[in-house]
Amino acid sequence: MAPDGNAPAVQDKSEPVLSPPVSGGPTKIIRQYELVDRVHAYAPQAAEDQLNAAYVYAMMKHGTQKRASGDPYYSHPVAVAGILTEIQLDEASIVAGLLHDTIEDTDATYEEIDSLFGTEVAELVAGVTKLTELEYRSEQSKQAENFQKFILASVQDLRVLLVKLADRLHNMRTIHFVPKEEKRKRIARETLEIYAPLARRVGIYKFAAELEDLSFRQLNPEAYAAITHRLKELNARSADDIERVGRDLREILESAGVKGRVFGRQKQPYSIWRKLKRKDISFRDVADIFAFRMIVQEPDECYHMLGIVHQKWSCLQDRFRDYISMPKPNGYRSIHTTVRAAGNRRIELQIRTEDMNRTAETGIAAHWSYKNSKYGFDAEGAAEVGLNPTASLTAFAEMVGDGADAQEFYEHAKLEMYLDHVFAFTPKGRLIVLPKGAMPLDFAYAVHTNVGDSCKGCRINGETRPLRTELRNGDVVDIIRGDEKAVVQGWEALTQTGRARSAIRRLVRSREQESFHALGQKALSSALEALDLTTNQVDLDEVAKRMELKSGDQLLDAIGRQTIEVSKVLAEAFPARAHDILRSFEAMRLSEATANRLIDIRDLPSSGALHLCHDCSPVLGDRIVGMQKVGEPLTVHVIDCNRLADDDAAEARWFDLSWSGQPPGGIMALGRIKVTAHNRPGVLAELCDVIAKSGSNIMGVNSGERSIDFMDLLFDIEVADLKHLSLILASLRSLTAVDRAERIRN
Repeated sequence: MAPDGNAPAVQDKSEPVLSPPVSGGPTKIIRQYELVDRVHAYAPQAAEDQLNAAYVYAMMKHGTQKRASGDPYYSHPVAVAGILTEIQLDEASIVAGLLHDTIEDTDATYEEIDSLFGTEVAELVAGVTKLTELEYRSEQSKQAENFQKFILASVQDLRVLLVKLADRLHNMRTIHFVPKEEKRKRIARETLEIYAPLARRVGIYKFAAELEDLSFRQLNPEAYAAITHRLKELNARSADDIERVGRDLREILESAGVKGRVFGRQKQPYSIWRKLKRKDISFRDVADIFAFRMIVQEPDECYHMLGIVHQKWSCLQDRFRDYISMPKPNGYRSIHTTVRAAGNRRIELQIRTEDMNRTAETGIAAHWSYKNSKYGFDAEGAAEVGLNPTASLTAFAEMVGDGADAQEFYEHAKLEMYLDHVFAFTPKGRLIVLPKGAMPLDFAYAVHTNVGDSCKGCRINGETRPLRTELRNGDVVDIIRGDEKAVVQGWEALTQTGRARSAIRRLVRSREQESFHALGQKALSSALEALDLTTNQVDLDEVAKRMELKSGDQLLDAIGRQTIEVSKVLAEAFPARAHDILRSFEAMRLSEATANRLIDIRDLPSSGALHLCHDCSPVLGDRIVGMQKVGEPLTVHVIDCNRLADDDAAEARWFDLSWSGQPPGGIMALGRIKVTAHNRPGVLAELCDVIAKSGSNIMGVNSGERSIDFMDLLFDIEVADLKHLSLILASLRSLTAVDRAERIRN
């Protein structure tokens, strides 16, 4: 059921649903015997004493603590345990759900939980617990380090992730009780950026969909209300057509003699919002607002029913996906097709078996079952359907091995979790699953870190191609390797995955460290020689310790980077001569500073200032390249700029460019958009109000084509980056008055 309480147009009552979000008033707390009964319904051999003890322990430890709703605090861990029973997790997970906040919020300790409930439960609780010793750090730093710890714990035991997702789901269901809007938005943003994508990553779409909608409702209530209103209108207009499609699909099953069931759903508001942001389409162009699922018994029947459906209704060729023959990394399998059904209405149809449907709804949780008289995760059964429960998180964990700090790890993980997938192959036929938009370097690092480090080129489908080539489904990629590590600074722009970027940064940092170490050694030797001293007379480790550095190597690195002046190092090394040493270096400083300014460490062309292409108007976040024609300055273009296809461009010199960070002083870029809106009084004011509320200034407005019903309005607006521009476009598209809103060139 959708968060606003409206049922889908067609619904199969037998389809399992999670408990609905709390809407207000006192919470009904699951009683002790009710929780035990829920567990015994799917795991009769679960230890009742253990479950009862954990329930009582949670009540006792949380004592008189209250939630923002006024409910006793223990109602929260009990609700978390209840959610975990709905996806039928094992006894240890249910107990961990009951105890997950005890170490963090009460006087309970790891040792006490270990003693009372066993090491397995204690490890699960510890994995979910936040790092309380990080309290002195910034909120952003704490969030990043907590996330890094959480992912590493989840790789060790995926149940940590499942308990945490259930915890976050219940917190989001009751977030309306949190009094401070700023806190509600911070929690919702973290949920949308981290936990909902993680739920999708392990295939628990039920959790993901509800987390997304609850977060969307908090972060953008205006857009949520607008989309919900339009869904209600559409549902009322389309009810007859949708009911007819459902009947037709059931008749197809019956006439084919195939045992199965059909049910429909309405796309959720956040899913529609995401499409409005990602694609230049209007609300009416969202093809799968209404979707149906046809659930059959055997995989062969999926293809049989697909053939019959395509004979009855014409399909949209670019909207067909076969995830049975090529499952998603989280084990998701289904056939997706979009057809023009009754009333010429576009309908998305998903065809899958009952087993596939269970995996689609609850991901890895669908593979907890009895084996050898013990209830737990069936790893062998999951592997048979291509599901590796930790593979989707391993890439994140490998970033830590590449030396990524917590904040870098956090940002890369957020980026990677939002991307769709592309399937490519090694020459020997090994399947490599990558995010959409990935390039050969991403492929190389997915094969092995050493392959990525030594990559110097590639062949795609037998043809030599540049490393900036975007991979497509089915590509066979052959990485050309050199004898030495080939990665250079700037190659991050040729990657999309956090794993590749962190590995490149590690290698670049390592090379930089070697270079700065050598530079520092040379500077120190020259300075000592000028004072008639030798390196044997300096204990670098001792000097480093006095200057609060870890080692002599770190000291040399700092000298090479000029974060520490060599004169101060020598003054520290020879305190009796410190005054004379500092005076002798006064005359040298100007020449050293001048020499430093002449060192080009960015490897950019030395032909003057960069110019932004006026046709494509790059903004921060766009994929960009540099092109320099003979006798002209270097011009920055968006990767798909039409100017790059000019005949003269073939003779130009090309440069791989990337944004280095936020521009100083909050500088804004110029974004150009075209809005097609209903031609009625007040619409311009409505559009301007949405743009202003999105944090943008309007630099210019012009009118384009105009008819009786519609008019085009051209806006020049200030935007911070590509994400900001996309947010404004999505906000405009959610308005009833708007037919289209898109970014324009020229």
